[in-house]
Amino acid sequence: MNKHRKHDRLSVWAPAAQGVVVELNEQRHQLSRVERGYWILDEPRPAAGDRYLFSVDGGPWRPDPRSRWQPDGVHAASCWVQPLSGPAADADPAGSSFRAAALDRAVIYELHVGTFTAAGTFDAAIARLDYLRQLGVSHVELLPVAAASGARGWGYDGVALFAVYDAYGGPAGLHRFVEACHARGLAVLMDVVYNHLGPEGNYLGEFGPYFTDAYKTPWGTAINLDGPGSDEVRRFFFDNALMWLHDYGCDGLRIDAVHALFDMSALHFLEELSIEVDILSHRLGRPLQLIAESDLNDPRLVTPRSFGGYGLDAQWSDDFHHALHVALTGEQQGYYAGFNGVEDLATSLREVFVHAGDYAPSRGRRHGRPVCNLPGKRFLAYSQNHDQVGNRARGERLCHLVSAAQAQIAAALTLLSPFVPMLFQGEEWAASSPFLYFTDHADADLGAAVKQGRRREFSAFGWKPEDIPDPQAAQTFHDSVLDWQEQSSPGHADMLEWYRALLALRRSEADLRSPDRTRCSVTCDPYAGWLQLRRGSIDIVVSFSQRPQQVATPAGELLLCSPEVSVDAAGGLRFARPGVAVLRRKRA
Repeated sequence: MNKHRKHDRLSVWAPAAQGVVVELNEQRHQLSRVERGYWILDEPRPAAGDRYLFSVDGGPWRPDPRSRWQPDGVHAASCWVQPLSGPAADADPAGSSFRAAALDRAVIYELHVGTFTAAGTFDAAIARLDYLRQLGVSHVELLPVAAASGARGWGYDGVALFAVYDAYGGPAGLHRFVEACHARGLAVLMDVVYNHLGPEGNYLGEFGPYFTDAYKTPWGTAINLDGPGSDEVRRFFFDNALMWLHDYGCDGLRIDAVHALFDMSALHFLEELSIEVDILSHRLGRPLQLIAESDLNDPRLVTPRSFGGYGLDAQWSDDFHHALHVALTGEQQGYYAGFNGVEDLATSLREVFVHAGDYAPSRGRRHGRPVCNLPGKRFLAYSQNHDQVGNRARGERLCHLVSAAQAQIAAALTLLSPFVPMLFQGEEWAASSPFLYFTDHADADLGAAVKQGRRREFSAFGWKPEDIPDPQAAQTFHDSVLDWQEQSSPGHADMLEWYRALLALRRSEADLRSPDRTRCSVTCDPYAGWLQLRRGSIDIVVSFSQRPQQVATPAGELLLCSPEVSVDAAGGLRFARPGVAVLRRKRA
């Protein structure tokens, strides 16, 4: 934490200001300037629950950029929550012996608090944690919970990055949720957005040079990570990361779209963040994990710092998802262009990245670089996630696009791959609810712009404007809420049992948990439409073809198969239609 901030006093960074005033409990006080552009109020000191606002150079009253709680929304007064400081800051505030599972033993479950249950709160989600543990999940990854405008949203429009979204239950609710997860042996990963802020209630630029015009992002003005004043901007985000890990006891961070973190510094923001988190991990005596979402296909993100990398623990692998999606659906529009289904899926399982320095048609240029000898635990595999589902026009899940047999194939290849598997809420029972894009902007013009922008985006794919759900409509949000009662109904129950069987198999077979990619091999016939993934002594054999076919396999014990598969008299596998079988080979 920055030495110029006093955590029992009101302070703010405003380096260009001539004066800063705080209104604390309706009383106004002038702050004193200290080093590096910080302003501080020595007396009176705030107490828990006090409301306050800042004014810079006589400008409008604004909430604290580092506010921990915005109970009346992102435009209103901040509510003082005492940050940890002094002796308490040197220990793990959770006071528990919980330690997150290593990533080579992890199964991650991506969860959006607002749609995970009908109530849409941390406390309601707690009631479902026993289910997740019994399913075989080890890590719960929360979509962003930083405060944003309105009462609903994906979380990527956060503007009060230190404040916990009040609609979910605020700071106290998050504390309860993390403690409840740890009590059940579940680690918590917090999704954080450091590449942009949302469009409504974003007042950071009024305090200091948090943004830069030197770079552009698809979502808004880029963060100033390497220009004048960037030292304190970086400190702002580092402190935010450490807050989730230390004060709330989270076990790791998922860092959104790191390809939009523009930094030409000799010490890149991500490398410095990994250093800061490693120091905290050592001090707390528990592992802390950093996972990047990246569009770069660059293994340097997860290469150890001692070998010239950034030292992150893992990164998402969109190439696996894209190749699998094309193999199952045949879709090749947009970023699926150039992916060749089964053949590229085999490449991804073997080499991680399909594009590792070659020409990528969807980009019109070469893309990526080889992974080489990095272990599988450095990469996440998924057949669905909030982006890949929610960025479709109608928010269709994979089970809405393909047959149940094909969805079973996706589950098997994701959960039995050499990578860290990640599930998206509800996929394990083929949830009928879509996951649509929804917002709740109070600014009518902004809401209308989002609606029109969404319609323009999909008009290029032949969608009629009236067929695109309005992101601002409350019904769009409600349609996305999971229906837990359908778990026991036909079709859904069968899929849930399939996922449970796959997860149990992963737990019981050491070869399926090994991150050693050298013990993984893949063969395929893209014309016949079959693929065989070998992991140590275990073979996963898949037929994507709609036509019956026979696939020769070594003699072995059939551990699990979908209903479409049978063993023929010669010991090979017969597929009536798309299906998957898992075998343990007999020892020679």
